[in-house]
Amino acid sequence: MMPLLSILSPLENLLRHVLSWLHTSVGLPWAWSIVALTVIVRMILVPLTVRQIHSMQNLQRHAPQMKEIQRKYKNDKKRQQEELMKFYRENQINPASSCIPLLAQFPVFIALYFVLRDFASHVSATPHELTWLGLINITEKVTVGWGPILLVIYVASQFASTFFMSTTMDKTQRTIMLILPFVLVTVVIRFPAGLLLYWVTTNLWTVGQGLITRRLVPKTPAPQLSLRRSSRTQPKAEPDGQPKAKVEEAQAPKTDAKPKPAQQPQVRRVKRKKKRSSGRR
Repeated sequence: MMPLLSILSPLENLLRHVLSWLHTSVGLPWAWSIVALTVIVRMILVPLTVRQIHSMQNLQRHAPQMKEIQRKYKNDKKRQQEELMKFYRENQINPASSCIPLLAQFPVFIALYFVLRDFASHVSATPHELTWLGLINITEKVTVGWGPILLVIYVASQFASTFFMSTTMDKTQRTIMLILPFVLVTVVIRFPAGLLLYWVTTNLWTVGQGLITRRLVPKTPAPQLSLRRSSRTQPKAEPDGQPKAKVEEAQAPKTDAKPKPAQQPQVRRVKRKKKRSSGRR
């Protein structure tokens, strides 16, 4: 913990000074200063966020080809990974770029935790000045007082954020990511309420970003996959040298039964009697 604390000390001091400036110069309450700090951090990360959106669109555009590679080499995982990496290089796809904004926020999250851990002793503020909406003290644990309300807002915002940002994931991976906020409740329940307020704000920012992206960015059309003609498929074109009637006759089902000749109506023959001469000689 001490090496991590020494590495993050410059970032911790920067966050403390930004919070103090937002409170003293701008005139925001301490809780709303954390919200403003979150907005500032997300605005700084906008270039990375744009890169993340482009990467997600690129993955979505090439998803059919990637699924085809996975299906083709489903019994050979090593070959499957090699072919996928080759496909990534050829199409300039970086799957890790979708995680860059989250990784960039992680040091800020840890440094803000250290700031809020001893925040009350540094700012010499009354408990009333440290409350958010007059209900939640940002330096207390989220289980104190009305803190569980913030915990419910966190789970809802994290679920919505994951829903918008995991559209290109595999179905199984997306299901795990949607269940993850409920599992993380056992971890974040020990955090200060101010740290959870930071995370709720960044989740709401992500939800708004997803809505704007869906409205402004056009959907990428799915690539047309060529259908391979099998040996059973009948050619559409007529064979050379054969008229259409012969082709249809050749394709018509053959039957061994021969047509029966038409029966002629039977003519009833009438025998004529010979006339005998009635005169005598």
